Amino acid sequence: MKKVTGLGGIFFKVNDPSKTREWYKQHLGIESESWGAQFNWRPMNEPQKTASSAWNPFAKNSSYFDPSTQPFMINYRVENLVALLEILKAEGIEIVGEMVDDDYGKFAWIMDPDGNKIELWEPKED
Repeated sequence: MKKVTGLGGIFFKVNDPSKTREWYKQHLGIESESWGAQFNWRPMNEPQKTASSAWNPFAKNSSYFDPSTQPFMINYRVENLVALLEILKAEGIEIVGEMVDDDYGKFAWIMDPDGNKIELWEPKED
């Protein structure tokens, strides 16, 4: 079973998300909204499909990365999140909270051995 299919997003904590978004817009051309930015791309092995990766600065006091104390979180795109969670659980990986199924797809969170919270995302098919 293929586990990770790509990078779903990069999230990091900053003192002032609005100021950070403006800095990235001015100096690097990243257009973003209050929820962040979206980079669209096509998988090389399936160029007929579209995909995206997210980028978002979070407020330093955000609890979204909890229980990690790290100032960043990486989101990985995966296939068949339900089956992957079963495998990870059997391997003794710490799963944080319950899987969420929403308009953007399925999301789940795990902890790596260094205490980094990782977001796993199975996007909805186009």
